[in-house]
Amino acid sequence: MSVHIEKVDLPGIGSRHDVLTASGRRIGVVTHRGGERELSLFDIDDPDAASDSVTLTDDEAGALATVLGASVLLSQLTGIREQAAGLFTEQLVLPAGSPYAGGVLGDTKARTRTSTSIVAIVRGAEIIPSPTPATPLEAGDTVVAVGTRQGIDKLAQLLTHGAG
Repeated sequence: MSVHIEKVDLPGIGSRHDVLTASGRRIGVVTHRGGERELSLFDIDDPDAASDSVTLTDDEAGALATVLGASVLLSQLTGIREQAAGLFTEQLVLPAGSPYAGGVLGDTKARTRTSTSIVAIVRGAEIIPSPTPATPLEAGDTVVAVGTRQGIDKLAQLLTHGAG
């Protein structure tokens, strides 16, 4: 992955990091000395002139980072699946009746029981990448798993019905 990022010091203001897209667009994130952030889209004909700018709160900046990170993670997982024959990536919803809803990921012993790895959990707009055994599970969570077809099928059964 080759992405060009430029850092520009803005004396008295803070700094700006620009991402140059493959289409020639420039997207900048201005970080003010006080911690405020602005997302700017620059005019394609004049890379020094912002055509639009949006001020982001900490929560908004975090949400945007989460959304972008999640889409990149899922794209990468899809790419892995295409490269590795027999390896699958699936998103499984933890049903309300699951014996693991309200518990923690370690309770499932999913890797041991299914030879499948849970690489992320999606909870509403929140993405939990690389969850640990102590990560809580809630009904409605989307579990992102990587494994063989048989392993994914076993995981779906495990999450729905338990180890029984």
